[in-house]
Amino acid sequence: MYKFKTEPYEHQKVALEKSWQRSFYALFMEMGTGKTKVTIDTMGMLFQQGEIEAALIIAPKGVYANWHAKEIPQHMSEDVRVDSLLWEPKTTQKFQKRLIQVARGSGDALRILIMNVEALSTKRGNQVAQDFLKLNADSFVVVDESTTIKNRQAQRTKNIIALGKQAKYKRILTGSPVTKNPMDLFSQCAFLNKSMLNYDSYYAFQGRYAVVQQRKFGARSFQQITGYRNLQELNCKLEKHSHRVLKEDCLDLPDKIYMQRQVALTEEQAKAYKQMQEFALAMLDQGELSTTQSVLTQIMRLQEITCGHLRTDDGEIQPLASNRMDEMLEAIGEMIGKVIIWASYVYDIEEIEKTLAEKFGEESVVTFYGATPQDQRDGIVAQFQDKDSPVRFFVANPRTGGYGLTLTAATNVVYYNNSYDLEIRLQSEDRAHRMTQEHHVLYVDLVSPKTVDEKIIKALKGKIDIAQKVLGEEARAWLV
Repeated sequence: MYKFKTEPYEHQKVALEKSWQRSFYALFMEMGTGKTKVTIDTMGMLFQQGEIEAALIIAPKGVYANWHAKEIPQHMSEDVRVDSLLWEPKTTQKFQKRLIQVARGSGDALRILIMNVEALSTKRGNQVAQDFLKLNADSFVVVDESTTIKNRQAQRTKNIIALGKQAKYKRILTGSPVTKNPMDLFSQCAFLNKSMLNYDSYYAFQGRYAVVQQRKFGARSFQQITGYRNLQELNCKLEKHSHRVLKEDCLDLPDKIYMQRQVALTEEQAKAYKQMQEFALAMLDQGELSTTQSVLTQIMRLQEITCGHLRTDDGEIQPLASNRMDEMLEAIGEMIGKVIIWASYVYDIEEIEKTLAEKFGEESVVTFYGATPQDQRDGIVAQFQDKDSPVRFFVANPRTGGYGLTLTAATNVVYYNNSYDLEIRLQSEDRAHRMTQEHHVLYVDLVSPKTVDEKIIKALKGKIDIAQKVLGEEARAWLV
């Protein structure tokens, strides 16, 4: 009898009962409804039944480390011994030794290799995954946020589909399986099983479910999708091998759901961060950071670097190569409905607006910050609140938009970065979570590991007023 470490919600029990014994299955569960826990319990149950000996988990960069550090330790039954390894992009003797240990481990432990999906684009990453599955014939392969393999022509998609053929059990997890059009489903389902859609050929699949017209661009001729058809039939095929869960249907979820997505610093950011850190510590040692505000200024300058820009001494903004915008797009790609995006810096707000307008259309995004004309602010809020409006994204500074506004059209909130001010965080959370909110609200924090991002989040979670904790030796702890 499988003993849960954390008791599942009712909707998770339903998903588990429907799926755990299926050799291939899709969990179309909206972000925040707990598809990771369902998958972990499935692995535990199959291992206890002697059905699997190992698991390969493939997830985006922003979440794959959470499987190893948080999700598996938190949810896997204490009756299941786990030996897990997190993929490392750089080859080291230590990693290679652990990889061999995990791949060839004893039968009394469930062996789990956790890789970021980008690694499957590389020859080394693909080879490691292949070798792991060859050594473990009874395997369970998971693709988390499976829309990352929607592009059938991408090398990682081809590699992951090939890996799926070696697995005994397979799962895809996503909150939004169709990000642009129903054609996105083809490669996700191809990973699970070609019988799921009954089409080996993408073009045959496209011919059945898409309306295609021949177009010309100069001398070049190409086919363009202009619409879709037979979608009810397609939906019936999916329903046989999938389970759908929306936040609004989960009556037992907490009112507020919190998640984090990790954003690795680029080499350029890491170099700038270290230099700024050393500069701030030198100022502290020289007694130049003697006030709370002076220390907070240095913390904010470090945070600016994690966000992808550096303010020079003359006040100019210097962009830095960053992964943060891409991680934000990955996160909202998993979300359904309207989204609030809080950002503390004007540079970030303007860059987010530009990026979203390019990807989703200019009508999809509005901004609300210091430069927003006073006579336009009520209209912007009304546009966002209107369920029939094309406006999906509300990008704002929490100091400007975090007080008094009602933004309950959104059930998803992204913190591109966080203010150190606890009151601002609490007030900004409550813009979506107010009396008229009828659904659960998901809050996603973008966090760069081992930076001030982590320290700020930890303090905010602990309801700590950071401004009272940054002088003297406390300041050193914040800056190192």
